[in-house]
This record gives sequence, C-alpha cells and structure tokens, in this order.
Amino acid sequence: MLTLESVLRLDAQAIDYIIIALYFVFVLGIGYLAKRAVSNSLDFFLSGRSLPAWVTGLAFISANLGAIEIMGMSANGAQYGMPTVHYFWIGAIPAMLFLGVVMMPFYYGSKVRSVPEFMLRRFGKPAHLVNAISFAVAQVLIAGVNLFLLATIVNVLLGWPIWVSTIVAAVIVLSYITLGGLSAAIYNEVLQFFVIVAALLPLTIVGLHKVGGWQGLVDKVTAAPNAGAEQMSAWPGNQLSGFDNSFLSVIGLVFGLGFVLSFGYWTTNFVEVQRAMASKNMSAARRTPIIGSFPKMFIPFIVIIPGIIAAVAVPELQALKGGSGGGEVTYNDALLLLMRDLLPNGMLGLAITGLLASFMAGMAANLSSFNTVMTYDLLERYVIRGRSDDFYLRTGRWVTVAGTLIAVGTAAIASGYSNLMDYLQQLFSFFNAPLFATFILGMFWKRMTATAGWVGLVSGTATAVLVFVLSENGVINLPGQGASFVGAGAAFVVDILLSVVISLMTRPKADEELKGLVYSLTPKEDRTETAQEGDHGWYRKPTLLAGISLAMVVVLNIVFG
Repeated sequence: MLTLESVLRLDAQAIDYIIIALYFVFVLGIGYLAKRAVSNSLDFFLSGRSLPAWVTGLAFISANLGAIEIMGMSANGAQYGMPTVHYFWIGAIPAMLFLGVVMMPFYYGSKVRSVPEFMLRRFGKPAHLVNAISFAVAQVLIAGVNLFLLATIVNVLLGWPIWVSTIVAAVIVLSYITLGGLSAAIYNEVLQFFVIVAALLPLTIVGLHKVGGWQGLVDKVTAAPNAGAEQMSAWPGNQLSGFDNSFLSVIGLVFGLGFVLSFGYWTTNFVEVQRAMASKNMSAARRTPIIGSFPKMFIPFIVIIPGIIAAVAVPELQALKGGSGGGEVTYNDALLLLMRDLLPNGMLGLAITGLLASFMAGMAANLSSFNTVMTYDLLERYVIRGRSDDFYLRTGRWVTVAGTLIAVGTAAIASGYSNLMDYLQQLFSFFNAPLFATFILGMFWKRMTATAGWVGLVSGTATAVLVFVLSENGVINLPGQGASFVGAGAAFVVDILLSVVISLMTRPKADEELKGLVYSLTPKEDRTETAQEGDHGWYRKPTLLAGISLAMVVVLNIVFG
C-alpha cells in the first residue's frame, strides 16, 4: 500500500521552489521594514492606529484565511458539499456587518487595546480574567491548527519529518511577527490575500474544466455514493447540521451557526477586531469588516468548490466518500490531492505558495492577538505592573516566542482530526458562544452586573463542554457539526438565563460608569464618527456599504439555495 507521504507527494520542480523562495523573501522583508516603524508598544500591538480602511479590510479577511478557511472549508466541501457556504453567507457576513455598524464605535471609541480590556471596563476584573485566559488558550490551540497544516505542506513538498517541518514553519512566522508586530502581520496579510486568490482561482477553473463545467460537477456529485443532489444545494443542509428533519436543520444553521457561533466569533474575537482597531479613525474602523465582507462572500468559489471537485475527481477521495476507504487519506487532503492531479509546474509552485501564505496569515493573526492579550491583559495587569513602555514592548516579543512554542505542542492535537472544521467549531462553541452572550447582554442591558458577567461566562463554557462530552460518549447522537451547533446554542441560552437571574440579585454599576460601554447610556455623537478629510464619498459610508453587502448575500442564497 502507498504511504500517505507518497500519495500526497507533490512533484515540485526548480521553478516551483523559486516562486516559494521569492515569497519568503517578501514576507521577511516586510517584517524588517515594519520593524523600523515600531518605536513603542502601541506601534507593536495596534500599528499606532494609523492604517487606512482598505488595508485593514483586506487584513481582516486574510487573518481569517488560515487553516480554518482553506483546508477546513475545502474538507467540508468534499464531505458535505454546497451547504458549507453557510459558514460564509449565514455564518460570517451578517455578523461582520453588525460588527462594523453597531459594535466598532464602542471598541474604537473607548480606545481599548483588546476585547478583554473592554470586558474589564464593563464587568470588572473577574470577567476580564476569565475572558483573557480563555482567549489566550483558544489562540494557541487555533495557531496549532495553522502550524500543523503549514508543516504538512513542507512535509509533502520536501519530505521532511512533520516535527522538523513544524519547527521550520514556526520559525518563519515568528521572525516577522517578532520584528514588526501587528504592522508586519497586517501588511503581510494584505500580500497573502492576493497570493491566496492567485493560487486558488486557477485551481478552481482547471478543476471545473476537468469535470465538464458546473453542470458536469452537478451531475457527478448527484450520481456519487453518499452524496446526492442535496450536496449541490445550500439548503436545508441536513448532512452538515446532523439533523434528519429539514426544519430543525434550518433552525440549527440559522440560530446555532448564523447567530450564536457567527456573532460570537466575528464580534468578540480579538483576532479580527484588532485589525479594525488599527485603523486611522472611527470611520475606517467601522468600514474595515464591511469592506472585508465583499471578498468574503466570494471566497467559497475558490475554497469550497475545489473541495467538491476533489471529492468526485480524485480516486482516493472517491473511495473515502463511497465508504470503501481512502487509505491514509482524509478530507483535509482534498486541496493537496487536487493540486497533485491537476496543476503543472510553475502553477503548482504558486498554489503551494498560496497555501503557505494562508496558514502563515492565520497563525500570525493568532500570535499577534495572543501577544497583545497576554502582555496587556494578563502580565501588565496582574503580574508585572508599573514598568516602562519599552519593557512591555520587549515582553510582547518574548510572549510571541512563548506562544509559538506552545503552538508547536497544540499542533499535535489538530493532527488527530480527519476534518479540522469539526475541531474548530468545537473550540468556537467553548470560547466564543458564551462570550457573545455576556457581551451582547451587557452592551444592551445596563442592569447586568459584574458578578453576572463572570458567572455567565464560566457557566456557558461549562455547558458547551458538557454537550461535547455527551456527544463524544454517544448520549447525544449528532453527526456532522451538529454537536457544535447545539453546544453553542446551549451555552448561549444558559449564559443569558443565569446572567439575568444573577443580575436581578446583585447590584449594578452606576449609569455614569457605563457611558461608552452600554448602548442606551452612550450619546449618539459618541457612537458615530465625524466625517474627516477623504471620508465624504458615498462609498465611504458604513451603513450604505453594509446594506449593499447584505443584499448581495441574499441574492447568493437565493441563487444557490
């Protein structure tokens, strides 16, 4: 039998290696140039709040184009088909627009340096500490996913052992983050966005040509075992949600994924919010996620579609999906297998560079937010207080090194999952769903108290973990990613209920202390930006841009529903 390594070995030639080497020169060069602009901790952690909206908007999306988006979504496409688009059209864009229109004025206007710092001002130290620790843990776990897949590419390309590949990949990302901080990460993410699109678009086009165009793909998926016509229609998505009943499937997708998981991820995840907070003014900060929503809605066509093509065009995946076994191959290998079979040299080098770029963007995003929260929210506030700005700048760099070393360890956890989206959605149900419940209730209900803040967070997380344990032990039988949706929904409901009950039993803060933190107590002029020079065009109005984006998503859901 062929080993996994030989099955996935990509026949790279000199031209491919030259393309990859040039990319790494650019990446490290950007890190070196960005270092010259870092003179204090604000520069390192938040780019001095000086970047234009189009840069932060592309970085906002590129930061999310890591292993989750590329390998995880292509794996989901290969396994579940078109319903995977819900992670974009239902499970991302509405929340991104809400972040830009409603929530960014609170983040940017309060001048906080992180999401946990916002929690500190609203709920006090216990909720802040719980949020900061859970966020830091989540980031090194997710960084491990990106690092594992980055090492897999190096292993496939060069034949190096996974552990050697992991260390080499970690050193490359560590180099430019440590040099230039968030600016290096953001400018590299903009570069990586264009590299990723240039790499994956040709793969989609060549793949569609191989299967006879869109209709040929529909015919092949419809006729394939364990697939069928429902895998080429976005709704109701029963296989993805794990529900046999179509109505329950739609409810699970809209509430579990589209509301709890999605809003929990996009509106409270500092990895994303940090990019918007690096903008030059509030208008640019509000436009950052909205600008990002436009490329976001079209990414399924270069990520999910290749996964669907791989499931019907690659022999090993056909065998895996048909139930006869694919050897050592898993759905996570869908893109690599398709590249192996379809791309000529030169284009193969570009495609490999695109994958490397995506994993580096994802890992860099995790590390740059991890170092901010660890330095500002944990070390400075609870461990080493009152030191100079230079001290915290140096500390941030060493924290980045420590985070990278931990990610090398957590990469081993990621290697145990055949579909990484299962793992990642589980993490989001643990960390993001309860945080969103606490956050949204505290922002719109001034009566919510500090005690309710931390108790709700802990209880919600414990509920999601309980659902996971019950699912793993067969007490709850939900295949696909249904257990994550149910866990997220349960965490949200438990968090809200307990927070309301405890708030009614404890004393809230005075109204004056909540100005800028609670919607009803914040004057309208503090929630809206004053138009600055260059911000007067209609295409720079956040609410109008958000309306256009939402209308386009509705159309896409109708066309592919």
